Amino acid sequence: MSLPLVTLGGIPIVLHAGAPDQSDTPLLGESVIRLSDGTGVKMTHWGKSAGTISGQGWMPPGLDGLDYSQPLELRLTSQESIVGDAREFALTSTPRDDQAPWAFALVGTQWVETGCSFVSDVATADLVVGASKYMVHWMPIYSVFASKPPKTQSSGQGSFGWTITWEEV
Repeated sequence: MSLPLVTLGGIPIVLHAGAPDQSDTPLLGESVIRLSDGTGVKMTHWGKSAGTISGQGWMPPGLDGLDYSQPLELRLTSQESIVGDAREFALTSTPRDDQAPWAFALVGTQWVETGCSFVSDVATADLVVGASKYMVHWMPIYSVFASKPPKTQSSGQGSFGWTITWEEV
């Protein structure tokens, strides 16, 4: 299976621009408050994601023409996953349409690949006899605000470096 490419605003980041290093950090509108008896309660108002993508390669990624004042579609190749006892999982982000979610079943101490279907934001792993847990993976799509990437160029090494910072809309 060949992996799809990271894309921003419809522009694929090809490997000649550098294999992308990806980070994905939760942005949570949360805080812990204390009740009168000292018990902590976590209050979460919203949940979004933020992160960076960076690389260093033989050519720049070609993202200078994007309109960074508008939301952009970001398609990552970093994987998200959920593990549980049941076979059905409500995914926490939108999966890429060019790479369907995939599943594994824990049989004994080994994860074995199994089939997976996806309908209306729910992924369902195929039943595996003897499985104690199931896991679903997917590659997310986000609508993001991004900043024009700072770039570096090393004439001595013939390489270009870049970093994209993004936050989910």
